[in-house]
Amino acid sequence: MKTGTRLPPVTFHTRIRDETIGGPNPYRWKPVTTHDLFAGKRSILIGLPGAFTPTCSTRQLPGFEALADDFRSQGIERIYCISVNDAFVMNRWAAHLGLNAIHMIPDGSGELTRKLGMLVHKDNLGFGLRSWRYAAVVDDGVIAAWFEEPGLCDNAADDPYSASRPEAVLDWLRRSDRIEAA
Repeated sequence: MKTGTRLPPVTFHTRIRDETIGGPNPYRWKPVTTHDLFAGKRSILIGLPGAFTPTCSTRQLPGFEALADDFRSQGIERIYCISVNDAFVMNRWAAHLGLNAIHMIPDGSGELTRKLGMLVHKDNLGFGLRSWRYAAVVDDGVIAAWFEEPGLCDNAADDPYSASRPEAVLDWLRRSDRIEAA
């Protein structure tokens, strides 16, 4: 994915709490588009292979959550995590991790992930089609910075985690802020 590229139009099928429904499951479906999520704001998009997976759950998402105030101080209004999982799984994953600063995007069919060129086979792990690990800074729907893990391929033998670390994204934001101020 290249910087300067606009995120493609995609509709996500999300579940939101609606107290008017009542009962033990007060949620309803709400379609949300890339435009709804990214227009008019500076955001971070984190693409992850899967809910409840080790690196995603113990390092990457907790790292972004812990640095949320630092990201806000750099002008980031929203942090989004997208994974090729459905809304039920994404909501449960966020609750399990106690995420407050990260908003989950269910890419159940992998549509955005495919359009970004990040959909890979992980059949060697029994996952099927999933996202390659990446992060992006998105300004008003346009990719300003792209942090892709090396080795993008189907059925990769390993799961690299260096380029898309929260510290790498924060470092880029701090550097770009200094450049813009000069």
